[in-house]
Amino acid sequence: MRFGKYWNILALLVALATAQAMAATDAASDKESEAEPDRSPRVPTFELKGDLAGELQAFTTRYEDTFANLGNRLALGYLELVKANPGVDPWLPGEGTTITLPRQYVIPDEARRKGIVINLAEYRLYYFTGDGGVQVYPVGVGTEENPSPLTDAEVTMPLESPAWYPPASIRAEYEANGEYLPKMIPPGPGNPLGTHALLLSEKGYLIHGTNKRFGVGMAVSHGCFRMYNEDISRFIYQVDKGTPVQVIRDPVKIGISGGEVWLEVHRPDEDYPREDRDELWQRVFAEVEAFRQQNPAVEVNRRAIELAVDQADGIPTMIGEQLTQVATDESAGEESPETGSGPEQKLYF
Repeated sequence: MRFGKYWNILALLVALATAQAMAATDAASDKESEAEPDRSPRVPTFELKGDLAGELQAFTTRYEDTFANLGNRLALGYLELVKANPGVDPWLPGEGTTITLPRQYVIPDEARRKGIVINLAEYRLYYFTGDGGVQVYPVGVGTEENPSPLTDAEVTMPLESPAWYPPASIRAEYEANGEYLPKMIPPGPGNPLGTHALLLSEKGYLIHGTNKRFGVGMAVSHGCFRMYNEDISRFIYQVDKGTPVQVIRDPVKIGISGGEVWLEVHRPDEDYPREDRDELWQRVFAEVEAFRQQNPAVEVNRRAIELAVDQADGIPTMIGEQLTQVATDESAGEESPETGSGPEQKLYF
């Protein structure tokens, strides 16, 4: 009887130890699950509606907000927020201020709608998902002194925790300013490439993260394309090797959606001097005329076009509509000796 008692106690202890081990395993598994990074896109995937995608959104600021930190939090560029919200102080918008989030876009030309398209003029990257959707990210691009290349390239390799090997030209630039830049900067918080990168077939160029949040959505780089770390750390897992990358500079985009004609105009900076305005007007005039030649059944409103150029805020503006024919009864269309053949009636919106 005493042996049976000890046997029951031993069995109980074994069961308890097993339960504790299983609980520890479950806890470790839960921790691993919690530690798995979120790789879902941080920006919406919009459906293309003709040549238009997305929608304008409103956001109410808090006292401590600035456009720089809002851009990082909402995956928008600093300049696009500034241009979309004239009259609002980007460094102190204030408590309870309603601002516009510019998430509506005239999409680049139909021939380009595959893979990645970077439009330098608007500091945006378009990623066409292949299922009829598009994601739009802010990017920092090259300066006038170190411009980003206009090129057709492709993604060759994704990189996690990349090291940076500064080219000789950048090291010389630092040296001229009395600063020392080593030949290699290892991964970490001080690395200008940020946490992740996409290596491109265009030699020396990458789409990468950054250790400086301010500058995404502006002309700040030596030619590469900067994204927020929070964006690139998810984006590289969506993009396959061989994905085409087209870099364009198009400050004027025109398209049709649901019979409406839309125009999107981008000025290059916060300031908008007369020479920039005149240059944009000439480009808009030429592109609208070319668009009308290709689409003779459209009617545009000159005042709406002038307003879009005057603001040049990167927000799509409806400037006209396609013409439609009025349906007529078959009998009314028959010629008679009395009436003859009259001109086709059209409805102008």
